[in-house]
Formats: sequence, structure tokens, C-alpha cells
Amino acid sequence: MRLADKVVVVTGGDSGIGQAITLAMAREGARVMIDYFGDVAPANALVEQIENFGGKAAAFAADVSKPDEVAALFAQTVKHFGGVDILVNNAGIEHRAPFLETPFDLYRKVIDINLTGVWLCSQSAAQQMVKQKRGGRIINISSVHEDLTMPTNAPYCASKGGVRMLMRTIAVELAPHGITVNDVCPGAVDTPMDAELKRDKRKYDALLAEIPMHRMAKPEEIAALCTFLASDDAAFITASSYVIDGGMMQKSGSL
Repeated sequence: MRLADKVVVVTGGDSGIGQAITLAMAREGARVMIDYFGDVAPANALVEQIENFGGKAAAFAADVSKPDEVAALFAQTVKHFGGVDILVNNAGIEHRAPFLETPFDLYRKVIDINLTGVWLCSQSAAQQMVKQKRGGRIINISSVHEDLTMPTNAPYCASKGGVRMLMRTIAVELAPHGITVNDVCPGAVDTPMDAELKRDKRKYDALLAEIPMHRMAKPEEIAALCTFLASDDAAFITASSYVIDGGMMQKSGSL
């Protein structure tokens, strides 16, 4: 197993892409701390699912935009599993509104979760990894929108563009410690978050028309790329963004 005995923290790890990553890494032998926010039931169900196939997992509630809660998340991970080897910054939110009508508090909320949360979690994880002196992996679930415009979604695009440059910069700083930092940049992914879009045939057909492979990604496909980047096979890969979008960026007219 590629991640045997590694300790992984997955933020927003109880649903959607995060859930797929949590399961994939647990199946590769990792011990996983599932960060969640809100209802504990999905996280507990995921822990039970992992334990049922012989894996190890635990859940902890933390708002990634709050420094004290992030510190508690990593302290609990170290206490429970003995360290941190891999961080997947998956937690994120999106609220669409025209730029001229976007309230400041909505902008701040998106930036706080999507960008500041990556900063806080990456810093806490890296500090622990440096202390352990055995390297590590930081993987950010970014988006094609770290490059591709998306009208009516300016805060989200700004947050993902910020994640891109944060990743590149800290990758250079952390490389001497054997810590790699990379972004995974999905296009459209078939998760419960997109259920409403799929119910609107016009919007769904328009989205598929933007994707040369004419389908949305499966969460498991995103998880497979993350698992590779977390493994020893990716030990010399850092400071890069990996687009996984079915060719969308080469065709998109920016929906």
C-alpha cells in the first residue's frame, strides 16, 4: 500500500471530493483525520466505513478559517495518530453573485475559508512536518478557476488564484525540508453540490458542451490524483498545478 502508516489530515473530508480522498487514502494504508464542519453524522459514518474495511480514521470538527480551531485540529491529530505526514486542503465554499452586487461579508467568507484556511492549515501542518524531520506532502484542492475566469464568481476565482501563488511560494520555502506542495485543479466534478445544476437540463447541457470529454469528473478520479501526489512516486514533484478537467480549459468560453 502506497501510504502505509502515513498520517493524513483531510479538511472538509466528510463529503464530496473530500470523502473520496479520505476513502482512497485510507485504502492505501493511511491513518486519516477527517476534518468536518457542522453535522457530525457524515463524518462518523465515514469513520465507521473505513474501520469496517480495516482502516484507521478519526473525525474532528474545525472551521479552517479560525486559527484556534486549526491549531486544535492538528494538536488532536498528533495526539491521536502521533504526527502529520500529509495534508489535503479540501475545505472550500462557493457563492455566486454578480461582482457589482457582491456584499463584502460574502467576499470575506469565501476568502477566509478558501485561502486563509489553506494558509492556516498548511502552516500548522508544515510546522509539525519540520519538527518530525521526515518530509511531508501538502496538496491543495484548487480549481481550474485559479486560471480560468468565471463571471459572477469573483471571490471564488480570487481565492483560487491566491492559493496558486501561495502554493508556489511555500513550495520553494519548504523544499529544503523535504515537503512538497502542489495544487490539484478540478473542473466540473459530479458531487452532491452540483445536484441542482444537473436538474436544470439547459445549464447542464451547456456545461457538458464546454468539456471535450462531455462528462463531469468522478470524485474518485480527483482522489486518485491526490493519492499519487501523496505517495513516494511523487517525491520530486512540487510547486505545480495539476489540471483534471476533461479538457475544459482548452475549450471553455467561461460560463
